[in-house]
Amino acid sequence: MMVKYPNASKSAIGSAFRIPNSEFCLAVSQDLTPILDGWPHDPDRFAVRIVAGEDGRDKIQVRLDLGILQMEIDDRPDGQRPEGQESWFDVFRARQQAHDAANPDGASFQLSPDDCQLLVREGVQYYHRYLAFWHLERYELCARDTSRNLKLFAFVREFAAKDQDRLTFDQYRPYVTMMHTKAVATPLVELHDYDAALGVIDAGIAAIRRFLSDYGQQQQADRCGELVHLEKWRETVAAHKPALPPPPPDPLDQLKADLQQAVAEERFEEAARLRDELRRRTAG
Repeated sequence: MMVKYPNASKSAIGSAFRIPNSEFCLAVSQDLTPILDGWPHDPDRFAVRIVAGEDGRDKIQVRLDLGILQMEIDDRPDGQRPEGQESWFDVFRARQQAHDAANPDGASFQLSPDDCQLLVREGVQYYHRYLAFWHLERYELCARDTSRNLKLFAFVREFAAKDQDRLTFDQYRPYVTMMHTKAVATPLVELHDYDAALGVIDAGIAAIRRFLSDYGQQQQADRCGELVHLEKWRETVAAHKPALPPPPPDPLDQLKADLQQAVAEERFEEAARLRDELRRRTAG
């Protein structure tokens, strides 16, 4: 399922941005050709890398046919802070909470179509970033961003004033659920913790089936690509699960349990640390 990008306005497409003619601009070239030539575009692969930013923070870069997409690793991918908050999602959640506190018996908080446009544009940024994290095998960060977008979809379902706005977001729930499931379960498969991985996959399958039920589309289950993908993956993972008595206690079991709990509680930075520690110990 592909993301539909928000339409750019004619004025945004047709306007030219001219760099002021200053001594600084003359000293520092604005031409990106040397950078692009140093990282050629390959249409057959998803090219992504992490580079050190001049502000001291790492950046994600994705090579596209017409240039390079650069994103922050934490907070909003473009680095902006709307109204001083991490994201527009946080802004509107704060407004909803304030509204409900001030109007306990009044009309429910609602998102206008313009509000939803801000949120869908922002959601696309997180989509780009969680795909980048997936290809970088930073699964805990992919899980963080997919979890964020699933919460966004739930928020819009509850508070959007227009049904069309709800559907604009919710049509991607199966795809983001699939990606979230893969991001959480893949490290468990790599650690041969098949029971935990199967539990995560089963939860993802159930979530997509709930989506189909929400829209009265249960009969379309065999045509839902995301559901079919997870069900086939479940068969593959189950086939690798050894049919043997439980092994003796392993000193890494507690680390694995801590990793599972960190992911379940969405403490993704802690999960990343535990994953790295597990890999270090297993490699040694």
